[in-house]
Amino acid sequence: MARGPGESTIIFANNPAGEELSKRLLSGNSVIANSTVSPPAAPNKWLVLATLAFGTFMATLDSSIVNIALPTIRRELNAGDSVEWVVLSYLLTTTSTLLIMGKLSDWLGRRPMYITGFIIFVLGSLLCGLSWNSASLIGFRVVQGLGASMIFAIAPAIISDTFTPAERGQALGLMGAIVAAGSSTGPVVGGLLLGKFGWSSIFFVNVPIGLIAIWRASVVLPASPKQPRQPFDLVGAGLFLVGVTTLLTGLDFGPEPDYGWGHPLVLGLLGTGVVLLVLFFFWEGRTPAPMLQLSLFRIRPYTSAILAAWLGFVASGGNLFIIPFFLQQLLGFTPQMAGLVLLSGPLTLSIIAPIGGYLSSRVSTRWLASTGLMLTAAGYFSFSFLSADWVWQDVVWRSSLVSFGFALFQSPNSSSALNAAPLAQRGVASSVIAFMRNMGLVVGIALAAAVWYSTRNQYAISHQIDPASPAAQLVGMRYVYWAMTALIVTAAAVSFSRGSVNTRTREPEVAGEGVSTLAG
Repeated sequence: MARGPGESTIIFANNPAGEELSKRLLSGNSVIANSTVSPPAAPNKWLVLATLAFGTFMATLDSSIVNIALPTIRRELNAGDSVEWVVLSYLLTTTSTLLIMGKLSDWLGRRPMYITGFIIFVLGSLLCGLSWNSASLIGFRVVQGLGASMIFAIAPAIISDTFTPAERGQALGLMGAIVAAGSSTGPVVGGLLLGKFGWSSIFFVNVPIGLIAIWRASVVLPASPKQPRQPFDLVGAGLFLVGVTTLLTGLDFGPEPDYGWGHPLVLGLLGTGVVLLVLFFFWEGRTPAPMLQLSLFRIRPYTSAILAAWLGFVASGGNLFIIPFFLQQLLGFTPQMAGLVLLSGPLTLSIIAPIGGYLSSRVSTRWLASTGLMLTAAGYFSFSFLSADWVWQDVVWRSSLVSFGFALFQSPNSSSALNAAPLAQRGVASSVIAFMRNMGLVVGIALAAAVWYSTRNQYAISHQIDPASPAAQLVGMRYVYWAMTALIVTAAAVSFSRGSVNTRTREPEVAGEGVSTLAG
């Protein structure tokens, strides 16, 4: 049952009587739940979860599937270094509108918003496949990103509406595993499609599959209640959208030879972005209906978990951007071969992630997650020795080490974050985790491009060689992996600093009420 700020809601799972009581409560009437009534579980809840998981997998897949095609897109569309915006525009759009879409779903209903988002996503995919130059492709990726934002933002809310409080954490945890699978599988699927059908196929494949998903969503997803319209945090949305866009644009222009980090335009963009984001957090802490619930960040285990996750995904975004160029441009691998080499990461993740989940209930999260991050840091550091004479085995074992460590970290870390958050804010907490994940990928791509291009160009100038030469490219890539190693070591320190989580203190206990969960 949806709720507004300051309202207490009694949650009933598909119980018409309970729904009527909740409506009366929202209208200001006092209600007393009969403790002898037990809310029946939704008979199709796992089918609902499977439908949402399919949509989330597709949207997450598209955040990484394009990476393997970037060298081909750059060549065939003559995109130059601006090719990073083919990926960045999608992630930036998704991230900057995530919280807005969640708020709109309260007004318009989750089911129609989710289906509308999928329709926009499929339409954007079709238009991307029909793109005639890099500018049109970047523009259509924005359309695709808007649809993905609706899918990402609304899926956790539908899960919260469908599952009982006792099952909600498990369902949201499974969605987290789907997100990881989509991010890891993208380069592999992209490489196979690229080699057989060309770069446009990575977008066209979404159309028939997406149409089936839309049909299933219209049949399976339950109707959801709407909240009375409340003041919308338009100021917060504007500050965040413009702030993030401005900051990342500055990071993109910084390494360009025509600008440079000392150029007034670059300094202005970076400074404006930082100021706007500071104002965003300042505003969110004072507005009565914020987009982002800052009260969650007062919970130390939760804050440590999401900050460590953000740093981890910054490094992941950088790796996803760099590795396809290294494999195809410097090692001369075909897209198919590059995709098969990158398959080592998802395979390792799929094997180790269940082990990490099993160990999370037996080993302290701070030790397990932090150890996983240190293994990931070792993997990224080993990548910093990359050379043009590497063979595929040199890449496979390093990618496996990175994924091995991240698999030990991700599942226990997400579980720790959800357990640390109050049950009443579990859905919000999950949305913030998704927000930090997407934001991390966006920043990671921009950071990797900035470090790569700037160090590559500086090396080329000092040695009077072409910036596109293998020697200059390798130097730039090594600096990227050094930076990612530092990020992961920092994430491990943050993860280890988390306190213990007593989940009993997070669960609301109401004497004499066995049927409802008070959330307010």
